[in-house]
Amino acid sequence: MNNKELKALVSLLDDEDTEVLSHVEKKIVSLGGEVIPYLEQFWEENFNPIIQRRLEDLIHTLQYDLLKRRLLEYKESGGEDLLEGMWLVATYQYPELSLQQVRQDLEQIYYDAWLEYKSDLHPLDQVKLLNSVLFSKLRFSANTRNFHSPTNSYINNILETKKGNPIALCIVYMLVAQKLKMPVFGVNLPNLFILTYKTDQNQFYINAFNRGLIFSKNDIDNYISHLHLMPDDEYYQPCSNLTIIKRVFRNLIGAYEKIGDHEKVEEVRVLLHTISDPGDAKF
Repeated sequence: MNNKELKALVSLLDDEDTEVLSHVEKKIVSLGGEVIPYLEQFWEENFNPIIQRRLEDLIHTLQYDLLKRRLLEYKESGGEDLLEGMWLVATYQYPELSLQQVRQDLEQIYYDAWLEYKSDLHPLDQVKLLNSVLFSKLRFSANTRNFHSPTNSYINNILETKKGNPIALCIVYMLVAQKLKMPVFGVNLPNLFILTYKTDQNQFYINAFNRGLIFSKNDIDNYISHLHLMPDDEYYQPCSNLTIIKRVFRNLIGAYEKIGDHEKVEEVRVLLHTISDPGDAKF
């Protein structure tokens, strides 16, 4: 369909006949995400508020469908790139966000850490050094004031404000650590997300929400006991990137529930379902 034909379709978006309107909307959606730039251009050129509102709805539908396809591809490919997964989450709210820009922003943080990093240090000292860079020099910190804000789930906001919830800070920490070749991985604890430094010889744990506090397996034992839960291997061992992205989506659902945005709650539930398996936790 050429630009002229698409423009003719758009002109019918203020038709009062619901059947005509439904047919036009379905036809535009069937054209796929490649028509989004043209719809955005038509929105700028059109001063009819009804057409503008319907164009906004169509653009959102097309962007949302594109995100669902990308998430499914991400899942089927194994979710190897955690930063890509976090970018996909962020494109729900910021559909124009560039993955390249997010990579560049993270690269700058990695560079600051790399300048001070020493690979021959003891693992505990490596972690303390990274803690110093992230939490003292770069001033990453816990977002205690807006702990439940949806912004804590969007990687571009986290990198810009340097504030986040436990899983957000852990993700930034882990991405930087792994670029430094440190064996640091996420651990999916109930009600808290932490990190583990794990090799064949060493394993200890890191709480990025508490400025990189280092602790032991015994501390996790006590935490699990306090929650009256039975010990489970997943409380101590690294989890997959897909598990992390699912947890971010669950946090996002909770954040939108708290502010009463029920439409976004349902949309994010569908996104979570897209990358979930039958045996996953309920959402």
